[in-house]
Amino acid sequence: MALKTIQYKGQNFSISYEVVNPDKKRDIAFLHGWGSNKELMKGVFAARLNEFRHIYIDLPGFGKSSCSTVLTTDDYTSITALFLSQINADAEIVVGHSFGGKVALLLDPKLLVLVASAGINRPKPLTVKFKIMLFKTLKFLGLGKLRSIFAAEDAKALSKEMYETFKIVVDEDMSGRFQAFKGRALLLWGDADTATPLESAEKIDALIEDSRLVVYGGDHYFFMKHADEVCREIETEASGQ
Repeated sequence: MALKTIQYKGQNFSISYEVVNPDKKRDIAFLHGWGSNKELMKGVFAARLNEFRHIYIDLPGFGKSSCSTVLTTDDYTSITALFLSQINADAEIVVGHSFGGKVALLLDPKLLVLVASAGINRPKPLTVKFKIMLFKTLKFLGLGKLRSIFAAEDAKALSKEMYETFKIVVDEDMSGRFQAFKGRALLLWGDADTATPLESAEKIDALIEDSRLVVYGGDHYFFMKHADEVCREIETEASGQ
């Protein structure tokens, strides 16, 4: 593990990262999902894709990377781009899981690998809408400290800054930005995913002009069970670069 300090908008961010196969010429960067860290991605991919230099990154506020301010997805993208530039890495191929898929998209790689990516907003169930309305009412009445009762499981353990970040990024709809992407995209999805359901993948596939969707049996973390097959698909797409 190594640390690189990135300066962005007057703030310092210590970015924790690890490089695997440092002598290889082609770079592939891996971006984890919300609430996760680089170790999950490394555990799946580090022993595979041996013709590439792997770059595993803890996004700001996760793993061992610092964050003491509220960020947007565009901020995450800018920080990641600065980081890659400072370690002389090329964002030729970027693999992004869930929230990391949105950052991967905005990095505009030649080959975008979306693994159960977030970015397609879905209507909230009535129960969720009710909780949001109730919490806003309590906050107006000065009872905002009851947030932990209403916060999503992904948000309950977050710092104030990361909770505010979560509220910004969780419901983003990036349909227009998927449509604007002009590189090649490989979409890898689990058929039983409830966090980013298959219908999201089908919409992204329709939005990106040059994309291919591969579906596996499994949930939001299907790629842990199908690592060999997933890596073969990545190698196939990368060979066409």
